[in-house]
Amino acid sequence: MERPVPSTFQLPSSLSKHYHPYFTPAEVQYLSDKQRGKLSVSQEEKARQQACGFIEAVGSKIGFPRRTIATAQNLYQRFHLFFPRKDFNYHDVSLAALYVSTKMHDTLKKPREILMVAYAVRFPELAAKSKTVGGEVDMDPMTVEHDRQRVLAVERLILETICFNFTSKMPFPYVIKLGRKLGASKKLIKFAWRLTVDSHRTPVPLMYPPNTVALGCIYTAALLSTIEPTASSNTDDESDRKVANLLKQKGDWEAMYMAEAEDLEEIAHMLIDLLMQAAQNPSANTSPRTPSSPSPHPSPRNQHFSSSGPPHTPQIPYKSDQLLQLKISMRENEHPPRPDRPLLSTPDLSATYSGNDVALLGKNEGTVRFLFGPPGVVGHGV
Repeated sequence: MERPVPSTFQLPSSLSKHYHPYFTPAEVQYLSDKQRGKLSVSQEEKARQQACGFIEAVGSKIGFPRRTIATAQNLYQRFHLFFPRKDFNYHDVSLAALYVSTKMHDTLKKPREILMVAYAVRFPELAAKSKTVGGEVDMDPMTVEHDRQRVLAVERLILETICFNFTSKMPFPYVIKLGRKLGASKKLIKFAWRLTVDSHRTPVPLMYPPNTVALGCIYTAALLSTIEPTASSNTDDESDRKVANLLKQKGDWEAMYMAEAEDLEEIAHMLIDLLMQAAQNPSANTSPRTPSSPSPHPSPRNQHFSSSGPPHTPQIPYKSDQLLQLKISMRENEHPPRPDRPLLSTPDLSATYSGNDVALLGKNEGTVRFLFGPPGVVGHGV
């Protein structure tokens, strides 16, 4: 009797899936390249902004707090570090990420409730014809149930991707506390808060802890305040310039706030790139709102989508050439990038992220052991 020919890829009978709270820039680059497929970098960025804008619209219309929306945007980006974009509809992944985020922050809504609001955002012309008080779109029940099952299927993958670790630390409280500690003006702190909101449209929260994200947004806000058209010379401007000069240089503040100047510079570049993209294409509904908007209560970013269509998007108060000049100035004076220190014991990313760690995810076969920390950390207080 001849032995059966083994398949080219055989699923392991068991595996251990480790939770990675953060990834190095090199890891994010490697995993993004792996899952991008035939998309170009610009197409991938457009897809990211489209999904993050959709999460923003649905979450705002429902009335979710900022932490729920920001975590959902982060979960969406984390999901596509491990699963190809071509295999999933961004609506399904976005809504599943929003649903998981509601569980993490105890702002729970049923999948059907989230879906009905999503239909109103996606199909405003149908919402305008609705006769219900809440503007609920009249959808075929079979379609709704089919979409609900798809969202729940992706929800399982997201939960397994994060190893059922519902811990979520947000940078927003740090913006206020660190801003006051640094002596920043109230205007600058509000500005930094808005940039922190926009940072969740980028991979920044995947790569840096919340205190570093907060400092990076404060630093970026201080840099951008120097080119604001309405800037006037006063005490606040002087204090904000001192904040920018302090965070620009390496010093004792790095040990005090557990951050490094090089990381703040990288965060600033990513945020300015995001603003440049919005400034160059102000009519796109994927653009972030202006970080110079007034108090976030209420915030233009959080205004509900009306039944007649999406709200008017405020223009970015900077021209793209101003932002480009700022980036050039930063590159001329910034610190040399520090070498990547792999978070794992092996620097071989292809071996670490071979795909075996997600081979059994979403399947009812084999055994998966979910661990709440990365290799080398689990068992040492985790």
